[in-house]
Amino acid sequence: MALVNSRLVRRRKRQGRIRKQIAGSSERPRLSVFRSAKHIYVQAVDDDARVTLASASTCDKELREGVQGYPGNKQAAAVVGRAIAERLTKLGVGRAVFDRGGNRYTGRIKALADGAREAGLQI
Repeated sequence: MALVNSRLVRRRKRQGRIRKQIAGSSERPRLSVFRSAKHIYVQAVDDDARVTLASASTCDKELREGVQGYPGNKQAAAVVGRAIAERLTKLGVGRAVFDRGGNRYTGRIKALADGAREAGLQI
């Protein structure tokens, strides 16, 4: 059966392994990243209360102006990282746990994390 070794199944297994080890709290939320072919999304999740504290993506109206050209590149991911860091800082959160969502820590995922660090968020 082709679905047993599909990319999606392998990614879900990686996500499960990662999420067993990390959890977000109100003081240190989990930054959950989803990467599609065209956009990148990030949410700050408090796993204790099961609440999303803040979110940002390349689809946000405020961030579209900061993203020149294609919204699925590294520069756009860095803009999203800075935006989530600013939104969390307004809520009084200075630290977070990074959940790469089963993706490799390269390219857009790394650019998002670096952008959040540049804006003052401790990951």
